[in-house]
Order: sequence, then C-alpha cells, then structure tokens
Amino acid sequence: MADNARAKRLADLIREVVAKKLQRGIKDPRLGTHVTITDTRVTGDLREATVFYTVYGDDEARAEAAAGLESAKGVLRSAVGAAAGVKFTPTLTFVADALPDTAKTIEDLLDKARQSDEKVREVSAGAAYAGDADPYKKPDDEDDDEDDTAE
Repeated sequence: MADNARAKRLADLIREVVAKKLQRGIKDPRLGTHVTITDTRVTGDLREATVFYTVYGDDEARAEAAAGLESAKGVLRSAVGAAAGVKFTPTLTFVADALPDTAKTIEDLLDKARQSDEKVREVSAGAAYAGDADPYKKPDDEDDDEDDTAE
C-alpha cells in the first residue's frame, strides 16, 4: 500500500515537472503550447514512468510533437531526477493519449442517437394507437356482479 502511494506521488511530481519544463525550459519549436500532459503512471518498482500527452492540431502536429518529446527525453528525465531526489530516476516513455479521440467518437455517437430520436419523434407525432387506447383486457361488469351474489 505504501508503495502505491509513493508511486502515485512520484507520478504526480513527474507530471508537474515535465509540464513545467515543456512550458518554460524546452526551446524546441515542435513542442509549442499545443502539447498538454494529461496523466503519468509509474511502475511499482519506480523504474519506469509512462507520460500521456495530447496535442492540439492535426496528425502532422502530433507526429512533430512525438519527435520533439523523444528528442527532449534526456533533458526531461534530468529535470525529474533533480526534482524527485530518488535513488534511480525513472525512464520516461511518452504515449499519445487516446482520450480526446475516444471522447470525440462518443460525442459523434450521441449526436447520431439524438438525430435518430428526433426522427422517431417526428414520425410518431401524428400517430395513433394500432388497437384500443387501453390494450389490457378487463372483466365485464356483469361478471363481477354475478361473482358477488354467488358468495
């Protein structure tokens, strides 16, 4: 349990240090203001860290950002080591976060569902029941009176 808490604290520190370093310390034009660090995960032995990021832009901007992060990996790892003060600075692996793409897919599906619901509402606006308004069968009132007199 303590190891998980330590890994979480280190992951949070790595996320903050990498984000600040990307914002202020890296002069690579490929890593402009369109790169955002979204999450960081550290293995239980604190040897490897996976840094998730998103890039605002098209596929070309994503490819450039991936190349820029790969080239700045050493500088970022040094900054993490200086800030963390751990015996072994974890290796950094940068992974493009799929969350924005997944969210866009979900939004598109929800829009399609809303449009489909609207079409169903339009079609059913003037519709009438196929049978009686109350489809459940009920006993006749005379049958009820006969049952009451039999008792």
